[in-house]
Amino acid sequence: FKTFEDYPRCYEVLGALVFIVIGLIGIRFPKAALPLCVVLGIAAVIVFSGASFSVLWVMIAIPMTGLGLLFFFGKTKPRKIAYLLVVGLPVLILVTTSIFGLIRVSKRIDDGNYGIRRVETEGVCLIWAPRGPGWPDRGVNYNEAKEICTHLSEDGTEILEEEVNIWRLPSVEEAVAAQMLHGRDAGGAWDPERKRADYIFTPDKETPLWDPHSKVIYYWTDTMVSEDRAYIIVYHGGVFSRGIENEPDYLSFRAVKDCID
Repeated sequence: FKTFEDYPRCYEVLGALVFIVIGLIGIRFPKAALPLCVVLGIAAVIVFSGASFSVLWVMIAIPMTGLGLLFFFGKTKPRKIAYLLVVGLPVLILVTTSIFGLIRVSKRIDDGNYGIRRVETEGVCLIWAPRGPGWPDRGVNYNEAKEICTHLSEDGTEILEEEVNIWRLPSVEEAVAAQMLHGRDAGGAWDPERKRADYIFTPDKETPLWDPHSKVIYYWTDTMVSEDRAYIIVYHGGVFSRGIENEPDYLSFRAVKDCID
């Protein structure tokens, strides 16, 4: 993970290590596992506070508490086999799944051009801002992204004092339609009824839309879900809603403007 270019994979490794440690402690000191799991569950809820209820509680807090209760009231015997399973299974899973990830990453296209780009697919034609204030390599919340777009110079390299309204955030429909795989249109289309994106080919973190080596894996779209939430798009084409005040390092934006022929 030299550039943390794929945060989900980093979280998988970190999560595996956390559960291995919990498992080892739970086997050796069963009574200590319950308070440890509760504390870690609360910490995870705080860290990922921008996520949905299902992620925070159904997938994190409640399972963590349940794991602690199992250790508290259960018995892990024989211990040697328990230790082997706690360490061996996560390592085996990580190694197996990493092989497919490495193959996918090795096929990514990076043409080295991080300047202004015209991207035309069957569904949309947009000019995407060059690396700089309109395409920052840092976390930016929704409102800041919108503000930068309104002040962005025509060439996308400067933030002006006055509003010029040349650039903007793409709508969720445009962001989905613009996604590509290996330089070709991924065939993306946004379904407003099901609130999901469908693709002929699954997009990837490649140029011209993404920097394969950046830690940024999410872009804001202009489409609001509610007063305090907006849609974001992931490099693999997935679309989710996030609180507009969120600005983790891996959530940013790339300004766009319409093609003029």
